[in-house]
Amino acid sequence: MYPVSATSRDDGKKRQSPAFSRDVQIPPLGLAGTLSHPARARALIIFAHGSGSSRLSPRNIQVAEALNRRGMATLLFDLLLPEEEGERRNVFDIKLLARRLAQAVRWADDEPDVAALPLGLFGASTGAAAALVAAGALGDRVGAVVSRGGRPDLAGDLLAHVKAPTLLIVGGADFGVIELNQWALQRLEGEKAIRIVPGATHLFPEPGALDSVIELAADWFEQHLVGKNHHPAQADASQ
Repeated sequence: MYPVSATSRDDGKKRQSPAFSRDVQIPPLGLAGTLSHPARARALIIFAHGSGSSRLSPRNIQVAEALNRRGMATLLFDLLLPEEEGERRNVFDIKLLARRLAQAVRWADDEPDVAALPLGLFGASTGAAAALVAAGALGDRVGAVVSRGGRPDLAGDLLAHVKAPTLLIVGGADFGVIELNQWALQRLEGEKAIRIVPGATHLFPEPGALDSVIELAADWFEQHLVGKNHHPAQADASQ
């Protein structure tokens, strides 16, 4: 376990408090991951990266570090084994990726430092579809979902099973993907919203674009997760 810098909020003031990160392996395959949590974490956010990416995605790491500063623990992990990544069909196998995400949730539920925390999922690109399918399978265990530049449309008919409050964040210049997110939004059954970041393209590389994503995501998770002190019963996540 190694310390990283984090900031907690108290009565509107920011104070430095220790956060810790440790390398983990998600069973049953031993998928590599990094669990980071500040002292007195108020929620856990598990990330699902997009196609061609990994737990080392610089954008997801930036989002995760910002959430740590807002008092939320984060888990970034590889959805595929190294030998699986070469098979393109695995990268777009949404049900496979969702099962891996559900396995990560079950693992977290056995970890004493994060087991009791309300849970959110953050998905990017194809990982957004995996997060939504997993949320539908896990039921009340998932308290909120955020998609960054995602392809929620790839969840298809399974979107109707998602009850967790869901926020879709899309770049204003991500033409085509905006329409796919609007299509998916109409098929979600629970609380939902879409936010467009003006001028941003798919990966949000423009100055200030990812900062906007961070603020939107953090506010959504704080609204729907932070302050909850119960651990909902898990639904059957097998699919």
